[in-house]
Amino acid sequence: MRHTEFWALMDQVLGEAYSRSWADLTVIGELDGRTARQALADGEPPKRVWAAVRRQLELPETYR
Repeated sequence: MRHTEFWALMDQVLGEAYSRSWADLTVIGELDGRTARQALADGEPPKRVWAAVRRQLELPETYR
């Protein structure tokens, strides 16, 4: 997964404006207490970050 795919999924699920705010403000324990944006900036693979986001939001498996 590329960063562009990650952000496209975020926009699809949360909406274009809110997805950025959510990624900046929501701390995810599975990402060692970082936000999605921090984890990506630290070099975490977008696929791993998306998986953590998906679980945090309790999205169905269809969003894998």
